[in-house]
Amino acid sequence: MIDIQTIATSGLGDRSYLVTDGEVAVVIDPQRDIDRVLDLAADLGVTVALVAETHIHNDYVTGGLDLAQRTGAAYLVSAADEVGFDRTPVADGDEVTAGAMRLRAIATPGHTHHHLSYALLDTTADAGGDTGGEVVAVFTGGSMLYGTTGRTDLVSPEDTVALTHAQFHSVRRLVDELPAKAAVYPTHGFGSFCAGTPASGADGSTVGQEASSNPALTQDEQDYVDALIAGLGAFPTYYARMGPANTAGPDPVDLSTPEPVDPAELRRRLEAGQWVVDLRARTAFAAGHLPGSLGYELSTPFVTYFGWTFDFDAELTLIGDDAQQVADAQRELVRIGVDRLAGAATGPIESLAAGQGLRSYPVSDFVGLAAARAQRGQGGLFVVDARRDEERAAGGVEGSVHIPLHELPARRGEVPDGEVWVYCGSGYRASIAASMLDRPGRDLVLINDDWPRAADAGLPMTDHHASTGS
Repeated sequence: MIDIQTIATSGLGDRSYLVTDGEVAVVIDPQRDIDRVLDLAADLGVTVALVAETHIHNDYVTGGLDLAQRTGAAYLVSAADEVGFDRTPVADGDEVTAGAMRLRAIATPGHTHHHLSYALLDTTADAGGDTGGEVVAVFTGGSMLYGTTGRTDLVSPEDTVALTHAQFHSVRRLVDELPAKAAVYPTHGFGSFCAGTPASGADGSTVGQEASSNPALTQDEQDYVDALIAGLGAFPTYYARMGPANTAGPDPVDLSTPEPVDPAELRRRLEAGQWVVDLRARTAFAAGHLPGSLGYELSTPFVTYFGWTFDFDAELTLIGDDAQQVADAQRELVRIGVDRLAGAATGPIESLAAGQGLRSYPVSDFVGLAAARAQRGQGGLFVVDARRDEERAAGGVEGSVHIPLHELPARRGEVPDGEVWVYCGSGYRASIAASMLDRPGRDLVLINDDWPRAADAGLPMTDHHASTGS
């Protein structure tokens, strides 16, 4: 019996898969930290025989090469991709067998030019009595997702229209060639910016279910193309580094403990303007933090927004509550190729201050903003909206200045001294923005609140599709 295990990476909104017949395993699109795969294989008592990539990934550094080299597994990568390492090249229609499983490569361009999906065939005789194999699932990478498809603008702006048309036909090909009951297992679509439009939120689907709900299958071609392209917003800038890293062949992952940094050295690094990132909860950071440090709370969105705003040429020092928090952040960071840590400091923030004063700012909500504006007037304070363009297009707080978080490092000069309130969709991005803006002479207030409550608080809103100061 074929068993499919999901290995979720919630911080990036992706999934990898380990498929086994009870003796050998096939791994699809593994993340950089392959110890999770190796541990699962060991727990199941199976040997990894095949590692398969659906495409050269744009949102994370793959662990496929490292996993294949450590296990001796064949490494399946599209024959059309020019890569800097040995692999087993596969093309449309090729089949590779491992135990009672067979993978059939299906060319599904769209997310990338050479994207492949893999139909999983169960070749045991009891799979319908056909020893040739029954298709029981399809691993669709960034092609068919749950209720949507992968975005098509990551290769280049010049290729986007052609790739969007290709994506339409690729998804239709999967439905035409595969049985309706075949389960669908995408890599993207669980929060990843690699999804073209928001996914359905389903935890599973079949080819037949997608046929009745996926826009590539319910719209005509031009309507699908127009809608997908119109919905494409900004994507993390670190994506530009992932494709080249994966094409060249990533180095094996290194999760060794970073060097400890004492308070005196920590202060020296801060005074030198180095990247010192505080992983603690955003409310704890607001209550007290080292001057010059940046607050990136270690929670689900951490690695995406960190990678979007980090200077990859900079030295990075982490501050955490404890060693485990630092280790968890390090695991997230290596997934996007942040391999060099200059060190880490842990413990109570007061002990790390070593006598220097801490900075702090208050935390409020949208009700608090409404009260402050009523007391001091709209012009008495400056409000920053740190959400993305597509969020702002649906409306914002009237009079607020729209500076998406990923643009803030280059636009900090637009924010004056004085009283500054910062909001986003949940408080997470606003907390990062506030830490970037924190300096003497500026009285910050972090709005740690969910966006829908802004209207409930009675704040006046801009019209839909309007933007102030952007």
